[in-house]
Amino acid sequence: MSTALTTTTPPLVPERFANPLQQIRGVMAQPAVRRSLPMALMIALIGAAALAWMTLATPPQKTLFTSLPDSDKAAVTSALDQANISSHIDSGTGALTVAEEDYSKARMLLAGQGLPKAAPGGYAILDQLPMGVSRAVEGERLRQARETELAKSIEEIDAIAEARVHLAMPEASVFVRDNAAPSASVIVKLQGGRSLSEAQVASIINLVASSVPGMKPEAVTIVDQLGALLSKAGGEGGPANDERLDFQRRVEDKYRQQLSQLLTPLVGAGNFTAEVQADVNLDEMQATRESYDKDGVLRAETGNWTGNQAAPGAAPGGIPGALSNTPPPASQLQTPQAANGASGAPAGAQPVAGGPAPDAMKQSDQFQRAYDLGREVSVTRNAPGNIKRLSVAVLLRDPDKTRRTQMEIGQITDLVKSTVGFDANRQDQVTVISRKFAATALADADGPAWYDNAWLPMVARNVTAILIALLVLFLGVRPLAKALMKKRDDATPQFAASGITGVDESGQPVMSGPVSLDQLESSRGYDERIGAVRGFTRDNPTRAALAVRDMIKADTK
Repeated sequence: MSTALTTTTPPLVPERFANPLQQIRGVMAQPAVRRSLPMALMIALIGAAALAWMTLATPPQKTLFTSLPDSDKAAVTSALDQANISSHIDSGTGALTVAEEDYSKARMLLAGQGLPKAAPGGYAILDQLPMGVSRAVEGERLRQARETELAKSIEEIDAIAEARVHLAMPEASVFVRDNAAPSASVIVKLQGGRSLSEAQVASIINLVASSVPGMKPEAVTIVDQLGALLSKAGGEGGPANDERLDFQRRVEDKYRQQLSQLLTPLVGAGNFTAEVQADVNLDEMQATRESYDKDGVLRAETGNWTGNQAAPGAAPGGIPGALSNTPPPASQLQTPQAANGASGAPAGAQPVAGGPAPDAMKQSDQFQRAYDLGREVSVTRNAPGNIKRLSVAVLLRDPDKTRRTQMEIGQITDLVKSTVGFDANRQDQVTVISRKFAATALADADGPAWYDNAWLPMVARNVTAILIALLVLFLGVRPLAKALMKKRDDATPQFAASGITGVDESGQPVMSGPVSLDQLESSRGYDERIGAVRGFTRDNPTRAALAVRDMIKADTK
């Protein structure tokens, strides 16, 4: 007798894990799962719609503080929660953000409560200096306080959101050759869509230079958040060129405003455009001229003359007993010399016939005469700002269905010439033409486009969220609900034919009335048979118990 031994190798993978896809299909094929699948899908769609709504309805966030200590974060978050302002702390950077529409309200609220408190600024840094610090540490703290105060002053400008100031202040030296001038660097973060004008940049430069002793405006550098240099170098342009350009710009704006006031009532706003180019003479001239006349006028004369003999018949005079009564010594005759510019004849000259006879009593004379010549001083100063040439161009928009006549254009040209002060001697030019405007020009004249408004992103976000919710409701939830209701309605007549009047809480059919064995044998569907068995068990509990006992005994045998 031989026996064959057969060995079976157990599978490496249990049967229930052999084919996961088949297992999933088996689970999905179960009646309870199939009945609960539409409800689960509906719940999933509702959850997806809620998630999409929360994602799209969340307003954009704006950073309130970038880096704060934990104590300040707790205080700021508590203050915002009390004011019903939602805040969020980024887990990566630690920045505290709030909704964009609540940013200004949060800043004012925290400023009113003095938050945050852990970061002292300005000269409050000096209050925390401990006793006995070195001079170097004290100087650095003082420089830091100045930088903070200057940054706060610069942030007061509307176009600037944040500012940082760096001061380079060298040590003072007793040697003049080693003295270095201080300098400063300023970096500003501008508000969205804002820019700084040249006047504002110059104001910041003068503010920083005036706050530090010995600092010149040329030593201040200003940079924005994009790295663009806002301050000009010392040799670039210069203040003189800036003044000239600014003066020319003001002159052109004045003429342009006059043309706008003239043409707006005539052709309407947005129906014209005007440009003015003014060649302004900005040179300042001064001239001084002096002229003299040939004939002069005697202004002063000083001199003396001496004589050699007394006049005949003259009585002796003088003071008795004085030297004045002593006869003079013998004199020697000399030819009198004429003084420069005097009318006397030169030496050796004979008397002119018919002229006055020479004074016999006169021996010599010496005179100094000063003459005033005719002098004229003229000073001429030409102030800058004279217009050397003016060019004006005006473009008119033609009406919709007609064109402007030459006479109408000529009248407008005469009005423009009178407005700007046309001068043919200066070779001024005035050109007026009428053409059709492009569509872009009309749109720009009417104002900004509708899609550039600030409220449009918020409306688009909310409308998109509502549309997603409606699509989920009408395309997902509503068809599933209709399918469930239709299935229940279709199942009711089929159950009624077999005596099944409805379903219970678990979805199983329920039969009304007594159920016999013939009904059990005649039931066709799985659900119908389950309903019949339940009805038979309900009506005949004893027979059902005996049947179950017989089935158990049969299995044991």
